[in-house]
This record gives sequence, C-alpha cells and structure tokens, in this order.
Amino acid sequence: MGGVMAFERMGRQPVDYMPVRYGTSKLLFRGPQRVLNKDYVACLGGTETYGKFIERPYPDLLERQLGVTCVNFGWANAGVDAFLMDDGLVDLARGARAVILQLPCAMNLSNPFYRVHPRRNDRFLQATDRMRRLFPEVDFTEFHFTRHMMAQLNQIAPERFSVLREGLQETWVERMEQLLARLERPVVLLWFAGHKPGRGDGPADIANDPAFVSRSMLNAIGARAARVVEVVISRAARDQGTRGMRFAPMEEAVAADLPGPLAHAEASKALLPTLTEVLSK
Repeated sequence: MGGVMAFERMGRQPVDYMPVRYGTSKLLFRGPQRVLNKDYVACLGGTETYGKFIERPYPDLLERQLGVTCVNFGWANAGVDAFLMDDGLVDLARGARAVILQLPCAMNLSNPFYRVHPRRNDRFLQATDRMRRLFPEVDFTEFHFTRHMMAQLNQIAPERFSVLREGLQETWVERMEQLLARLERPVVLLWFAGHKPGRGDGPADIANDPAFVSRSMLNAIGARAARVVEVVISRAARDQGTRGMRFAPMEEAVAADLPGPLAHAEASKALLPTLTEVLSK
C-alpha cells in the first residue's frame, strides 16, 4: 500500500499557475490571462483564493456556475495592505461588477508595533519603538515571518501579547474600512476557514487563519459590505487531507494546512446565490 501511495505522490505534477499581470498592479496573479473589457467579478484574497495546490479554485468553480467571468486576484499570504497599497489592483476591482473579498488575517499588516513587506505581507521587516518598549527582552532581528513572531511573543508574555493583538485588530478594522470605501463596488466579504468567527483571542487564533479576526470585527466592517458569506469548511472536506491536491514532494506539509478541492466546492456553492442576487441588482 505504501508503495502505491508513494507512486501516486511521485506521479502528481505540481500545478502550473501560469502567472499573469493585469493593468498597473505590481502583483503577479494566477492565470490564464482573462479579458477584462466585459462584465467580471473580481476575487480578492490570500493563498486560499489563489488556489495553491488546487487545479480549480473557487473562483473557477463559481465562474462555471454563475456564467460570469470571475477573475482570480488572489495573492499568497496577502494581508489587507497588499490590496490597499496597490492602486492598480484597486482600479481593477473598481472595474468589476462586484468584488469578492476573502477576509485576510490581522497579523499581516503594518501597524503601530511593526512593519511588514508592502506586498509579501507575511514578511516581518522591523519593530517600532512601541513594540520594543512592550517587549524589551526580545531581539526582533531573529524574526522573518509574522506568524513565527506572534507564536514566540505569546509564549514569552501572554498579557503583554494581548495589548499587541488588540492593536493589530484595531488597525485591521480601520484598514479594511479604508479598502471597502476605495473599492466603490458591491463587496461580498468571504469568511473561508475551518472554524466559525469567534472571539479572535485564543492560542489557536495564531495558527488558524484569518488569524485574530473576531465576530465583532466582522460585524464592524460587514455593515459597509453588500453581503457577508461565511464558509466553515466541513469535516468531510477537512478529512480529505491533501487528496486531489497537486504539489511537489517537499510541499506536502504546507498543502495539508490548506483547503482541498471539496472545500473550494463548498465555497463556490455558498457564494453562488449571494453573487447571483448582488449581480441582479
């Protein structure tokens, strides 16, 4: 049996994402290239929307069911900054009839405590004086990624960490409100995760995206959106593991943490009635 499994893994070719550029955006999106001079839905999001290791991510599935072009503007590990700071992408989204915005986590953004890379938002760049005062015992030059830093800081001082987390959550709400105001289109917010929105303050909220995003934060920005669609990935979809996903042998652990084909099917099914209604107006 093990030999068969190994053979299946070896024979599975990684996905060809056919990277493309659109307009003046600085980001490289998943292809194939789409023509944007007709009606389209702009799908903004992170690694899940991009469809890492997935042949047909939810924008592709939704397009088939909806009969309207759904352009994949997903960007791996995107925080709100990747979208808000890219004028070219904002213009592309403004040209759409509607926008799906997968909710990003609240740790991948520049904030009063630290700066992240403007496009690769999971990359930690620099701690501010405020952060160094909050954690004077920490050498921040040791960190390269936000999630690793969050896990370490939470272990060092949970009470001080809560001050940091609350600061990130406030910044996320402000930044998301700015993005929604700039898009000037009906926006459908998409919660796409293995859990329901909760308080956003548990230890699991560091590991599970959208990290630190709580029900109250979702309610705060939901008022500015056309609709909110919550997709909590089913147990059946989670139990599939990496079945149906395509990746290089070294990428299996990364793939196991991402939604598989059945989860993407659940997302497109949940989005379909909402998008149909929004587009009909």
